Amino acid sequence: MSLVLDAAAQDLLFREARTANSFSDEPVTEEQVQAIYDLVKFGPTAFNQTPLRITLVRSPEARERLVKHMAEGNQAKTAAAPLVAILSADNEFHDELPQLLPHFPQAKDAFFSERPVREQSALVNASLQAAYFILGVRAAGLAAGPMTGLDFAGVQKEFLDADHTPLMVVNIGKPGENAWFPRSPRLDFDQVVTTV
Repeated sequence: MSLVLDAAAQDLLFREARTANSFSDEPVTEEQVQAIYDLVKFGPTAFNQTPLRITLVRSPEARERLVKHMAEGNQAKTAAAPLVAILSADNEFHDELPQLLPHFPQAKDAFFSERPVREQSALVNASLQAAYFILGVRAAGLAAGPMTGLDFAGVQKEFLDADHTPLMVVNIGKPGENAWFPRSPRLDFDQVVTTV
């Protein structure tokens, strides 16, 4: 193998990991979520920007408000998951750039003074961070159920504001009974990679 990461870690993060569709009732603790974030915050982004925002939906009242915005096929599993996270992109991320990019604090105004530019950059980089978050959930020995089957405008209005764009909802926990659908195919190397 050409990979440095051992086979068990490769399986945990990729080969054996699946989108969970059911969960046990074992809770996901604040300490686990903190550990996940403290790991994945080091994933690379452009200009070291950190546009991802994570809204943890823990209370029954908030869960009920979220479930009504999920697609019908996602409602039951979102209602039952031990923890649900709304991942969104902060379109005003540039305000933090002087702190996050101390060697080039003027990047805030030089590159991100216009809202459409910020929105595009926030979308790309928060999506990267969302992928890191899913891998972090797996690294914590938990299963993630990321979903985009939802009313995005409804979730934004219910939980966020005009400066935050929802990306996905992620159910988190230990997998329950019959948690996995059969593994779907993936494209082969030659179907994806071109050398020029």
